Amino acid sequence: MNRPAPSAHAPSTERERLDLLDVALFVRAALLANVSAAGREFGLSAAVASSRIAQLEKLLGARLLHRTTRRISLTQDGEVFMTRAEALLDAAAAARASVGRAQAEPQGRVRVSMPSSFGRQHVSPVISEFLRRYPGVSVDLRLTDHLVDLVDAGIDVAIRVGVLKDSSLVARRLAVNRRVLCAAPAYLAARGAPHHPSDLARHECMILSDQRDWAFMTPAGPLDVRVSGRLVTDNGEVIRDALLAGFGIALKSTWDVAPYLRSGELVRVLDAYPLAEEVAIWAVYPSRAFVPPKTLAFIEFLAAHFGDPPYWDAEPSGGAR
Repeated sequence: MNRPAPSAHAPSTERERLDLLDVALFVRAALLANVSAAGREFGLSAAVASSRIAQLEKLLGARLLHRTTRRISLTQDGEVFMTRAEALLDAAAAARASVGRAQAEPQGRVRVSMPSSFGRQHVSPVISEFLRRYPGVSVDLRLTDHLVDLVDAGIDVAIRVGVLKDSSLVARRLAVNRRVLCAAPAYLAARGAPHHPSDLARHECMILSDQRDWAFMTPAGPLDVRVSGRLVTDNGEVIRDALLAGFGIALKSTWDVAPYLRSGELVRVLDAYPLAEEVAIWAVYPSRAFVPPKTLAFIEFLAAHFGDPPYWDAEPSGGAR
């Protein structure tokens, strides 16, 4: 008996299978907004990368990417598939991690961005230890106080201090970022110590990046205080130097001033009025999908190095006023 020929539109079992490489390539292309750049990360030419994504679209029966000569963007179907694709890649990674030797030893160059002062004080001293631990990894460390676009700059992971604003990034909290108001004893001897947040209006306050509204918790509820002063800067080290010189009062992270609080060169003020907003130190990276071992190794290394609570907060940090 003759069997009917298979329909030309019915894909074979082999063609029905999703290739995880194609899925990962699509995810990276969408995140980078560039198929050629994604292809380079996978060791593929631009033509081959484009062809593999086209095959994926054909298999799914849907257009995933809008393509122009300069940039790509997700279609509506692409946005839906993107969420499922990342979940699929996460599941595949978890399956690999559940048996045998989960991943190869970290290899390659990890590109890292972080704030200048924090990087110099708390990362630079241990970079050599990280490199000795992972001989197959090299580090490209960018210290900058400007917010870097991870995708455009090709950054694997960024360390950010404060409140995260870009919800499209994956974030891992590395440490709490405890902040205090502080001043030099000489300044307080000359000007007196504030006893209520409203007293700050009569003081010389040093301001980081136009952050003129300081938020406190009081028995009556949250209180925002607009502060003023003659020193405004985008660099925290400038403010720290002015604090030590007895110029005024500033809002500082303990990772920056803990040694001076312990030595008594600086003292805390308004401890009875905690700051209203809790902030943290974060590692952020573009996607959960196929995060390279080199990136995960760097993140885990820093988390272990900082500790919980972080080592700079491990000792009592000076007297309060």
